[in-house]
Amino acid sequence: MTSPIYVAIDTPDLEKAKELASRVKNHVGGLKLGLEFFSANGRAGVREMAQFGLPIFLDLKLHDIPNTVAKAVQALRPLEPAILTVHAAGGRAMMEDAKAAAPAGTKVVGVTVLTSLDGSDLNSIGVNGDPHAQVERLTLLARESGLDGVVCSGNEVAIAKKLWPGGFFVVPGVRPADGHVGDQKRVVTPRQALNNGASILVIGRPITQAADPDAAARAIDATI
Repeated sequence: MTSPIYVAIDTPDLEKAKELASRVKNHVGGLKLGLEFFSANGRAGVREMAQFGLPIFLDLKLHDIPNTVAKAVQALRPLEPAILTVHAAGGRAMMEDAKAAAPAGTKVVGVTVLTSLDGSDLNSIGVNGDPHAQVERLTLLARESGLDGVVCSGNEVAIAKKLWPGGFFVVPGVRPADGHVGDQKRVVTPRQALNNGASILVIGRPITQAADPDAAARAIDATI
């Protein structure tokens, strides 16, 4: 069975990224490449990481007017990422156009509420209600827009799955029971996240900053 763990390779250093991938590739299910990596290495860097033979999760969280996002997704088509993120807050037309522009085999998922935000953060940008309510609202919108799933915290994935039984759910902010929370405000353990309905788990620092990343990946995988 393929591991549900996608390791977050959050570094601009291509050689460091390749070293990390080579060390953990046998105990994770995929590689997540975000803005930090992509801004430094672009499409060529993504192609190099794809040579490890693991699915690539391109986490760029696109958020712009529909035409711009569609053109950006079209520009990424040759990479054929397994998963690609857009911000669900970009609205229905943007999400519809992003999905239409993506390769057939790419899951396009909508980011609901970042795991670094809590209720007071949402209120400060004019979003009334708590994170749970906002996740529900954006999950339904993503489903209606034809996306494949959403990104949400492990605290909200159970309600998201209830609203969208066939959805694909990406859960970041996952930390082992003894892990350091860092800048995340809404975290769960890997086992909790899967029990709540996660399809895949995004785990970064507990693996990438460990003294032995391979051992850390194996230890987390053993708990699930």
